[in-house]
This record gives sequence, structure tokens and C-alpha cells, in this order.
Amino acid sequence: MADFNLNILGCGSALPTTRHLATSQVVDLRDKLYMIDCGEGTQVQMRHMRIKFSRLNHIFISHLHGDHCFGLPGLISTLGMLGRTGELVIHAPKEIENYMRPVLDTFCKGMPYEVRFNPVDTRSHSLIMEDRSLSVYSIPLKHRIPTCGFLFAEKPKEAHIIREMTDFYQVPVRCMKDIKLGEDYVTPEGEVIPNSRLTRPAAPPKRYAYCSDTAYNPSVIPIIEGVDLLYHEATFAECDKARAKETFHSTARQAADIALKAGVKRLVIGHYSARYEDLAALHREAEEVYPGTILGAEGMVLPI
Repeated sequence: MADFNLNILGCGSALPTTRHLATSQVVDLRDKLYMIDCGEGTQVQMRHMRIKFSRLNHIFISHLHGDHCFGLPGLISTLGMLGRTGELVIHAPKEIENYMRPVLDTFCKGMPYEVRFNPVDTRSHSLIMEDRSLSVYSIPLKHRIPTCGFLFAEKPKEAHIIREMTDFYQVPVRCMKDIKLGEDYVTPEGEVIPNSRLTRPAAPPKRYAYCSDTAYNPSVIPIIEGVDLLYHEATFAECDKARAKETFHSTARQAADIALKAGVKRLVIGHYSARYEDLAALHREAEEVYPGTILGAEGMVLPI
């Protein structure tokens, strides 16, 4: 199993159906969990997929349409009942507090942990949060209300020590950290041992981009260029392109066009309209433009 995964909990759009759950995803980077959107049914799907509630510290909400945030109150309450004590940070458009504060005051009094809201400027591509492993950036999207996607960029890892070589040159333990960071080693006799002789390069850092909900929006291309995995909404088929334009959504073909022009390594589509009982047409339209398109589905786990 890769150490950087995308878990798709739900990939339906506004109307609930028995075929798809409302939008939610969990990015798993070496057991640190970051949730993207939280539609109804999210916490039940977390149970089905055996995702650990205790590992979740950050939730990113793309916009304040119900199919992307109606699951928040229930999840927050459940975390309290599970005895959570650490802070939970919700990164979202500033209006999130207008929605959530009355809910917290009414239903979540006396919770053993704090919920902190970090307002996100949906109009700019900027750093939202970072920790030791990851940086998360906003991606301005084009929708009926303020909306942004998210770019998850893994930070470069330290080089791998070649133990046989460090033993051979009797490198002290105190020097290992500097060597991992790229320093050469100088022996007590003054000989310089090149770092390349002592280490192997780490795997290149990976990037994941989430673009939902949005009309066809080429302005995202420079931001997501070359990402390892792109999730792009594909609410409609080409036969309903006029409806997509009217509602500020994308067709499957438009999603594939964005992926192709951005040179992404893999594309997964989702956020399907409830009108399609069979998704074969959407998949086919995307594949014609971007071969290998993945048809997103609940329960899917994709290595990034």
C-alpha cells in the first residue's frame, strides 16, 4: 500500500440517490488524515471504509452548498462523543461560521475539544495550511457561490542513509541528520565524503488536486500542471452541456480536457448528476479525450 492515498467516500452531486453518496474524500498521508468536503453520510462511510476518526485533524470545505457540508454537524458531534481532546481545524469560506456557530452553540456545548475555523479566500491561489509533511493550497474555481479546490503538495522527504557506507566511514550518529539534509561528511582526517556516496535520493514528492464544483475553467491549468492525481467534477454528459453551463458545472469531456491540457498523470472524475443511472457515457466521453480516466466510486482507494 502506498503511503499517500485518496479515499473516496462519496462522489454524487446535489440530490441524494441510492447509487451515490454526497461528496466527501479523505487524503491519507502516512496515517495523517485530511478530509475534503463533508456531505451527508460521511461518518457512516468512514465506518464502512475503516477510516480512523482519531487521525482526522483538518477538514477542507470547498463551498457552502449542502451536499458538501451538511455532514459536518454530525461528524463534529461524534468526535466529541469519542472523547476527542485535540483541536479540529475547518478550512472553508468565511461564511462557514454563520452556518456552524449556531449548530455548535445548540448541539455541541461542553465538547472536550475546540473547533477552529480558518477562513479561506476562494478568489486566490494561496497557502491554506502546512505541517511537517504537507502543504495545502487553494485553487480558485468558477461556481455559483464562492468556491475553491485544493492542492495537496507533499513536502520533499529526507534522503535515505546507506547504512553500509556510513558504517564504513564510521560516521557519528550526531552527523546523520545533516547528511540526510544533503551535507557531505568530513572525516577526522579531513577527507570529504560526498553526500551522494552516503545516501540514496528519496522518492519525489507527490501532488493531488481536487477541483469540484466548477464550470469549465482553464485558469486552473497552471496551478494543477503535472499533478500526480487530479479529481475533477464531471456532473454532466455532453448532451447536457447547456445545463452544465447554466449551473456552473462541467461535463466529463471538459474535465478530461482540463486534465489533458494540464498534463496530469492520472484523472479521476466524480460529482455525478442524479439523472444518470448509467455512468458509461460520462466515462466514455472523458476517455475519448484523456485515455485511462478513472470513474470515481464510493469506497475507492487510489494511491497518489
